[in-house]
Amino acid sequence: MRHGNKINHLGRKTAHREAMLANMACSLIEHKRINTTLAKAKALKLFVEPLVTKSKEDTTHNRRIAFSRLRNKYAVTELFKEVSVKVGDRPGGYTRIIKLGNRLGDNAEMALIEFVDYNTTYNVEKSAAKKKSTRRSRKKAETTSASETETTATEE
Repeated sequence: MRHGNKINHLGRKTAHREAMLANMACSLIEHKRINTTLAKAKALKLFVEPLVTKSKEDTTHNRRIAFSRLRNKYAVTELFKEVSVKVGDRPGGYTRIIKLGNRLGDNAEMALIEFVDYNTTYNVEKSAAKKKSTRRSRKKAETTSASETETTATEE
């Protein structure tokens, strides 16, 4: 029975798992999206989201906590400068996992994990309404309007 065991050990010892998740989190912070297996993506989500919550409040203590988990000062700087500003008003749910299908070699379930506010596909603001295109060309329309103005000018 696995009562209360929430951590997926991913077939690794604790030190290896923590190092792998730290590296994946640094890559996610740097590139804003990464491809990985579904199990690793779910474990990474549990690893990264508390750090993003801490990054909303920029204090020395929170920076030290983030550095102790990530072990990369460039990732910590990016997290506190860019990512926290972008997700400042969001109450949680900073990442999204999209299933991609199975990997060819070993049939492992693959997934894309990304920061929600950095996606351009799902987060596109409603742009201005697209102009309706007509079947007639613009050139014909201009010539007909020009000829109409000529005929009205000759009639006067």
